[in-house]
Amino acid sequence: MRITAVTCVKNEGPFLLEWIAFNRLIGVTDHLFYSNDCTDATDRLLDALAARGLVQHLPNPAEGRNYQMEALKDAAKQPIVQDADWVWVADVDEFLNIHVGDHTIPALIEACGDPQAISVTFQFFANDDIDAFQDRPVIEQFTRSHNPDLWCGQSAIEVKSLVRRDFPLQYYGAHRPFFKKNLAPRKRPSWTDGSGRKVPHKFLVAANPRRIRKFPAAGARDFATLNHYALRSLDSYLVKNDRGDVNRENRAFDDTYWRERNDPAFHDDSIHRYLPALTKALAELKADPEIAALHDEAVALHIAKRDELLAQDGYRAMRDQLKAASKLPPEEEALLAELGLA
Repeated sequence: MRITAVTCVKNEGPFLLEWIAFNRLIGVTDHLFYSNDCTDATDRLLDALAARGLVQHLPNPAEGRNYQMEALKDAAKQPIVQDADWVWVADVDEFLNIHVGDHTIPALIEACGDPQAISVTFQFFANDDIDAFQDRPVIEQFTRSHNPDLWCGQSAIEVKSLVRRDFPLQYYGAHRPFFKKNLAPRKRPSWTDGSGRKVPHKFLVAANPRRIRKFPAAGARDFATLNHYALRSLDSYLVKNDRGDVNRENRAFDDTYWRERNDPAFHDDSIHRYLPALTKALAELKADPEIAALHDEAVALHIAKRDELLAQDGYRAMRDQLKAASKLPPEEEALLAELGLA
């Protein structure tokens, strides 16, 4: 079974090898990376991996700011995607945690009854009060999340999707594939959640914007969960923030994104089942001197960027604000205040 993972990256150098090694453990056979404007050795590390046949690396074709959608449009034309039995569109901070069989994508597909698409629900992992970046697996470091069935007061949580070759595709979206709206009901694809249940009708047909990329999470993750490490360490979050916004002088910082994802109410280390094999797989990749050197360079540049940012008053203020921020999501805190319990 050929399974191709497609992703877009910018300055993700320290995290690439873990993501690639993990995906290979769960059954991904091919990787298609699109990169843009990298300054941390991401592009050079991907080129070295591509030279060894481990990934395919292309420059992001986007001419404006719509990097992901332009890349996905291009990906649909690439043989590495067209020849795949299944396509997995995800980000480098997202790890598919499979709970059935041998914990691989083929086992998930079998458990779900071999549908034409499987949409797996996000679980957002908190920062765990880890300030310093550490060059060790992300999936090992962060073990606390929100209640998996409830996020920021919402029972519907976003998903990412596996797509089978014969899906009646109009185009790939970042969270789910789309088929033509006028497709006859009998030709609509078979499509399940991470428990093998049919996805809700409104999600299936993209009936309204609120249900295009999410549906109720309760009962949807018996076979798989999508662990999303959007925050990582505080150091890495500062660097990530800079990647999207390099000038913060005289501007207030909105910590909503951080607070929505930094809810440590629930402990979940089930993904640690992969750690022994992941440790071995990372060592095998780093046994190549050039790959190891490029990874180490990416780590050094990541730390240097953190130091550069923390030399600025605005980023020191951002760091202090994040460290002091409430660990209650804003919606939950507002509800408690309304009830007079805050």
